Amino acid sequence: MKRLFALALAFCAAGVFAQSVALQGMLGSKALLIVDGAPPKGVAVGETHKGVKVLATGGDEATVEVGGKRQTLRVGDAPASVGGSGGGGRGNKIVLTAGSGGHFLTQGAINGRATQFMVDTGATSVAMGAAEAERLGIDYRKGQIGRGSTANGVVTAYYLKLASVRIGDVEVYDVDAAVLPGSMGHVLLGNSFLTRFQMTRHNDQMVLERRY
Repeated sequence: MKRLFALALAFCAAGVFAQSVALQGMLGSKALLIVDGAPPKGVAVGETHKGVKVLATGGDEATVEVGGKRQTLRVGDAPASVGGSGGGGRGNKIVLTAGSGGHFLTQGAINGRATQFMVDTGATSVAMGAAEAERLGIDYRKGQIGRGSTANGVVTAYYLKLASVRIGDVEVYDVDAAVLPGSMGHVLLGNSFLTRFQMTRHNDQMVLERRY
């Protein structure tokens, strides 16, 4: 049975490439893997896909190996960095590829819980709907109450700091965020995150390199 999934992105960590791998779900005894943002692929135990070998599957988990390193993946978790020398959120570089609509979408994590972001250079801060904040376990009602502008007009918003925002092997701490009423299609990755990086874009690729 298909389950909620985590997308993945390609990124470079600390100057050495590490593959990003997420487990979308299970297809019988096969693991549905998303490697470096490619479409999901059912991979049986003992098989290798894009350099990622499946060692074992069971329940909502799969154990994989890349370059001699093992990693246990779970359905719904943020993408894991497998291989390379980066790790622990100490990466300095994110590489994103635009989707069919021209938007830069990527899976990541807020306070250690998986979510999907959309890059929005017009947003002052990271922004999300109240429904997503609740799913992520964020007690946004303890934030500072203010006003926020949306396509539907001016609404009440809650302003707070997120303990961490992580994309791939890059993690940023104490990030300003806004929570707006209702639900939004994605968490907007705004300038409270983006301004910490040097941004360059070439055709359909965006590169974010950490400045501080």
